[in-house]
Amino acid sequence: MIRPDTATKHAADVSSMFDEVSPRYDLINDVLTVGNDRLWRVATTKAVAPRKGMRILDLAAGTGTSSAALAAHGAHVVAADFSEGMLAEGRKRHAGNELIEFVHADAMALPFEDNSFDAATISYGLRNISDPRAALAEMHRVVKPGGRIVIAEFSTPPAAIVRGPYAWYGRNVLPRIAGAINREAAEAYRYLNESIEAWPTQEELAGWLREAGFERVAYRNLTFGIVALHRGFVPREAPAAKQAAAKQAPGSAKKPAAKKAAAKSETAKPAAAKKSAAESKPAAAKKPAESKPAAAKKPAAKKPAAKKPAAKKPAASPQPSTTETGSSDATGGTP
Repeated sequence: MIRPDTATKHAADVSSMFDEVSPRYDLINDVLTVGNDRLWRVATTKAVAPRKGMRILDLAAGTGTSSAALAAHGAHVVAADFSEGMLAEGRKRHAGNELIEFVHADAMALPFEDNSFDAATISYGLRNISDPRAALAEMHRVVKPGGRIVIAEFSTPPAAIVRGPYAWYGRNVLPRIAGAINREAAEAYRYLNESIEAWPTQEELAGWLREAGFERVAYRNLTFGIVALHRGFVPREAPAAKQAAAKQAPGSAKKPAAKKAAAKSETAKPAAAKKSAAESKPAAAKKPAESKPAAAKKPAAKKPAAKKPAAKKPAASPQPSTTETGSSDATGGTP
């Protein structure tokens, strides 16, 4: 067996290793995890939340054990892996399950259309990819907006009391038990243990998900942090569209203000018109007020002229009566 280099993780070397351990791979995992892998699978399936009508990508699906758990809820599952040996074993075991489709695929260049899956998941396979960030970007591409990805991966136990014994077990016990079950598996599980020790912490992996464009990223530890379950969602709206909307928002907010200003100027016009009208009315009203006294003086002058017999005694009285009528007409004409 060719033991892959944990630094490079060449796809050909890693897939060849899995080809050789594929017949007893699931049995080895059951023994090495003391059955905990079954509990972790249940937690992963619940996190994916499969249901009838969904199309789910199960990446690094191996023999299809995790795919069968998803398909049990009625979802159509595409079980993708780069190991032909694993896929062959999976097709043999799940030959009668029409909801599982086995596809040979490179996680860094998935052969699927954009937005073609409702969800995607990968269990204990992301750390075996030479460029895990590229795989995350591909998962983001093929999952529909609003869809989720779920990652189950061996991780770093936060408590030192667990971390120490776990590291010792992985280095000394795990390869020996695997070799006892399958002679070819000893070197494979030494590599797997080294890849676990070199894997980033939970916080770092969560950061990778955010960098890939996922939102609402979260994780929770299983079995004291030996395994971590990560989750992220593809945004319903593309980031570029959000930025464009944010740029347009201030401009759209200014337009109503301009309308208000225009409305103010329109309301100001009638006020100005009223003032000019008010100023012009008195000017127009003064003209008839000045003409009325002139017209009233003529009749007042004729009345004294008609009283010829009594003209000698009240000679001065007709003149005051003329000024009184003139003053009353002037005050009466101003409104």
